[in-house]
Amino acid sequence: MKPCWHKEPPKELERRIRANDREYNFAFSYANNFISTSKYNILTFLPKNLFEQFQRLANAYFLFLLILQLIPQISSLTPFTTIIPLLSVLTLTAMKDAVDDIQRHRNDNLVNNRQSFVLQDGKLMAELWHRVQVGDVIRMESDQFVAADLLLLSTSEPHGLCYIETAELDGETNLKCRQALPETAEMGEDNKTIGLFNGEIVCEPPNNNLSRFEGTLQWKDTKYALDNDKLLLRGCKLRNTKWCYGVVMFAGPDTKLMQNSGKTVFKRTSIDRFMNTLIIGIFLFLGVICLVCTISAGIWEAKHGRYFQTYLPWEDIVPWNATDPEQYPVGGAVTVIALLVFFSYVIVLNTVVPISLYVSVEVIRFGHSWWINWDRKMYYEKTDTAARSRTTTLNEELGQIEYIFSDKTGTLTQNIMTFNKCSIGGKSYGDVFDSQGNLLEATEDTKKVDFSANPWYEPLFCFHDESLLTAVTNGNPQVCLFFKVLALCHTVMAEMKNDQLEYQAQSPDEAALVGAARNFGFVFKSRTPATITIEVQGEQEIYELLCILDFNNVRKRMSVILRREGKIYLYCKGADIVIYERLQSGTDALKKASTEHLNSFAAEGLRTLCLAVREISETEYERWKLRHHDAATSLENRESKVAAVYEEIEQGLELAGSTAIEDKLQDGVPDTIANLAVANIKIWVLTGDKQETAINIGYSCKLLTDEMNEVFTVDAATRADVELQLQDILASLKRQSGPASRGGAGGGNVDVVSFTDPPPADAETALNLNGVIAHVEEAEDGEHAGFALVVNGHSLVYALQESMELLFLEVACLCKAVICCRVTPLQKALVVDLVKKHKSAVTLAIGDGANDVSMIKTAHIGVGISGQEGMQAVLSSDFSVAQFRYLERLLLVHGRSSYFRMCKFLDYFFYKNFAFTLCHFWFAFFCGFSAQTLFDPWFISVYNVFYTSLPVLALGIFDKDVDERMSLRFPRLYIPGHLNLFFNTKVFLQSVVKGILSSLILFFVPFNALKHAWHENGDFFIDLSDRQTLGFVIATTLILAVSLQIAFDTAYWTGFNHFVIWGSILFYLAFQFLLYSNLIGAAYLGVAVSAMGSAVTWFTIFVTLVILMLPVVAYRFFYIDTRPTLSDRVRLKQRGARPLKSKTTEFPLRPTSARSRSRRSLRSGYAFAHQEGFGKLITSGANMRKSESLAGFATRKITQFASGTQSEGNVRAPRHENMHVTIADNSSR
Repeated sequence: MKPCWHKEPPKELERRIRANDREYNFAFSYANNFISTSKYNILTFLPKNLFEQFQRLANAYFLFLLILQLIPQISSLTPFTTIIPLLSVLTLTAMKDAVDDIQRHRNDNLVNNRQSFVLQDGKLMAELWHRVQVGDVIRMESDQFVAADLLLLSTSEPHGLCYIETAELDGETNLKCRQALPETAEMGEDNKTIGLFNGEIVCEPPNNNLSRFEGTLQWKDTKYALDNDKLLLRGCKLRNTKWCYGVVMFAGPDTKLMQNSGKTVFKRTSIDRFMNTLIIGIFLFLGVICLVCTISAGIWEAKHGRYFQTYLPWEDIVPWNATDPEQYPVGGAVTVIALLVFFSYVIVLNTVVPISLYVSVEVIRFGHSWWINWDRKMYYEKTDTAARSRTTTLNEELGQIEYIFSDKTGTLTQNIMTFNKCSIGGKSYGDVFDSQGNLLEATEDTKKVDFSANPWYEPLFCFHDESLLTAVTNGNPQVCLFFKVLALCHTVMAEMKNDQLEYQAQSPDEAALVGAARNFGFVFKSRTPATITIEVQGEQEIYELLCILDFNNVRKRMSVILRREGKIYLYCKGADIVIYERLQSGTDALKKASTEHLNSFAAEGLRTLCLAVREISETEYERWKLRHHDAATSLENRESKVAAVYEEIEQGLELAGSTAIEDKLQDGVPDTIANLAVANIKIWVLTGDKQETAINIGYSCKLLTDEMNEVFTVDAATRADVELQLQDILASLKRQSGPASRGGAGGGNVDVVSFTDPPPADAETALNLNGVIAHVEEAEDGEHAGFALVVNGHSLVYALQESMELLFLEVACLCKAVICCRVTPLQKALVVDLVKKHKSAVTLAIGDGANDVSMIKTAHIGVGISGQEGMQAVLSSDFSVAQFRYLERLLLVHGRSSYFRMCKFLDYFFYKNFAFTLCHFWFAFFCGFSAQTLFDPWFISVYNVFYTSLPVLALGIFDKDVDERMSLRFPRLYIPGHLNLFFNTKVFLQSVVKGILSSLILFFVPFNALKHAWHENGDFFIDLSDRQTLGFVIATTLILAVSLQIAFDTAYWTGFNHFVIWGSILFYLAFQFLLYSNLIGAAYLGVAVSAMGSAVTWFTIFVTLVILMLPVVAYRFFYIDTRPTLSDRVRLKQRGARPLKSKTTEFPLRPTSARSRSRRSLRSGYAFAHQEGFGKLITSGANMRKSESLAGFATRKITQFASGTQSEGNVRAPRHENMHVTIADNSSR
């Protein structure tokens, strides 16, 4: 519901813009380019923050309590006992929220104050981003971020071409091409001409569709169609383009980047929501107790109280006349007194839910946040980036995550392709062997091939098999043909930049393959619409480019037809299945050997590609050329006719080899996913990539494994077919995942380890600690069976419809892993919201691009990957890490510890306050239910603030049941968070019952012991049965009891724990003696000295403590001995374990499964462009500069290569790297 003062703007149906005319555009009230991700401003901070804080029932309750305390007739406590804590809580929380929001403001200001150049009156003027208006023409320079959504007018490149990088939008660093209208591209960079541009644009209203745009441009009496290829989106970065001009179409919140950001929502933890429910229950409990006291007070006053007016006079407002009792009926007076007593006891017993609870919760959460910020093991040195807790209110929620929704590109992968292995002529290259011929694992210390003799080599290119370079040097014809295919069959474009050769590729796959050929001496140098120039071993070769048979998702291959020295060749590369179908007969032996190599490559998670060649006669080519021309110029079914002509020429091929490149995962991703899966966390990958690529990455990162029973695919194109597929999959899942099926449909296997049940009596090793731990380790290290689901984007559209979403959710939740491909940012958020709505589970979304922001904001916990090009995800996240692998530590160490500590804190806090508060209730039976307090008001005020605050804070900040090493080694320790085992209704009720029983013992043992007790002090006898002495003795016993209780509850002792626990006891005693001395002269003057001077008092305290603590100790030992939890077992193992050997990396590797079977389907994720390449641009010559030539530079390089020397300045940092990471096996796993 919108506030009454908020004017809802009319819904925009279409957008009309006139370039260079701010006055015209201002009439439409379009949004300016100012963005804000913050929640507050100076005016709204106080009311909005107070509104959010008073949504907590406890805060509203204490405000009500404060109002009651301001009424003297019903309050026996000063209002300051509530005012000070309430203001402290509100102020502390407001300060914390302000700090968080100030950081958001700073981040917004960094973006809003970026500089751009706006064309005004034919002159370029420097302007800040937030002052840019719709309709402005702005100039962008190379490597600058695009300020707003622009219609491209002209660029520095031929034919209005422009290259952009969309890392901030989707995490992809490969270049994408945009092209201006030829009519506007002619304006070039003539500021006066562009300043006179007055085209009128009519387009669609603001929306979040990143891949579609429709509009028209009316200029010079001509209408031009506009589409997405002519649009530059905010957040893109201009690459390899010196400059460009564009008209602002959408600004600020209307840009597609911000439209995909979603709304900032107020997030609260499940413990917060549960505590609200508990507070309601406690209020009801408090109401019942107050009602009992009210009724009892009425009865007592009616029978006895009216006769004691001299000693207990009634309030003036009570309708009673002591001199004339008949004037007012007793019933009316008793009713008023009972009503006053009710509110009086509400005040007296308010400490059952002290406001200090929320102060302590905020302090503990703040401490947990700093543990994350200070964790050096989550610091990424390469980018100088540490983990950050961007909010301090959600830490314990990290310990209850059941579903992780992850982006792929930039989150799981680095979007860097590396050339790892290849197969040529039936021989595999890329493996490393020792002198005895044993296969070795390539590490950082493994000797690398030296490519320095090649002047074009890339220093970061890494390859370990020397034999491949030797074959090139020796002129092996098969190897040379292989690399020629790589150097010639592509749509990559070369560019000289600062005397360095750089490649522009639309996909990192092609860049990696062309880069590999370059490092082995087959250097792609340049191209024109009619030629391709390469350099082979220092010798320049120029090929005539006859035709490019471009890639698409149906063909799954691309080919080039080239002529050199009178011979025509067809070079082809593509998926192994489509290449094998087109090979000439008689090559079975070669195909068999290559297939074995392909299976081996695929088993390692590498992306494979086959290469093939064919020589074509001149006659055949001429005939084919005519047919191709007819098909390309056909007005009907052009695409299918061209595809058929391509099919004719791509036959009778000769296999030239196969490649294996790695879609380089971030370090530690497979191990992280494997460990999280053992922790029963389900991982869903939501990616915009195609299905084959996503499945391939799924296998690489161990999200999908060979041991899975089945990987289901939903890829139907109609609603009925999607529903049918889901129903068939559901039936199959239910049929295959019976109770006896190991792993179950969900693959959770929670029953492998019991958290509450005793070990089976018939298992001999069950009572043996080492046997139990070994069983757990075996369960964790084993690769469990299960199912996986892969859903395509067009099918997901129907699956997320209201009539089908529950069916889709049921199927997905029965699977261990879910991969959604070709999904839009909105679909990502809808999938997360679907799980949030219908599953009582905590969700986490992690991503690095602007297309992940909506998903991150929708999930309970949002994690942004920082240190990348794009920071939009980080700015919208709750936590940020530099690498995906740190998510394991964030959840299994920090998340689990935060949840464990918070639950332990709450359990203890409710116990100590029920034990403290209910002593007043028992005393009520002995004070005529007059709301007289048992304890000194000073003690009531500072009990939770000074006497017991620091020990419980130390417990909540420092305690841990097992160390971080064991938390990572035994991920199943995380599962109690899913089941709410550490703090739930049962645990709370146990704490309440324990507090009630403790209060009974605390009150009645000293009460009966001191009822007739006296103490001899010289010539005087001091009576110990007075209220003040009783209150002091009970208070002292209470402090000692709760201190001993927290000592028993503390699992991890630090010097600070010792200091605050024992120091709190000493502080209490010292303060009591000081408070009740002549120096201060409080109401209980002399009570401390009098009581502590009696042996009866000490004996009473000792007996009470024994009665209180003996059952607790007995219960603990009995349960640990007979019903140990997994954490008990791990903790005992931890105490007796020797220190583990240090690891060479900070992310331990899980052992690879011994089982292995061929994954032929995996190779469908072949290494190739994700979309149609630059083929049309190349053959049309639209992207070529007329004066561009590398001939002179190439001549200089030939001489250097022949002599084997290299001048300084020729070594450059490559666009892609190939590197291996050393990962030592951790025997402890």
